[in-house]
Amino acid sequence: MTKLLEYMTPSEESKEKMTKAIDIGRSVLQYGWIPLIIYVGYTRSNPQPSLIKLISPLA
Repeated sequence: MTKLLEYMTPSEESKEKMTKAIDIGRSVLQYGWIPLIIYVGYTRSNPQPSLIKLISPLA
């Protein structure tokens, strides 16, 4: 049983790679969530507003 647990325990290199992947994924989600919501709302709305009205608050 202990040999199986030793085999399944990730190495330090694997832990570092997983941590880096999680950090990158967290950054992508943090900075990409709002633009994704705006894009989905823009493409699914009917009638579709012009892009200049979407970007500029004064248009």
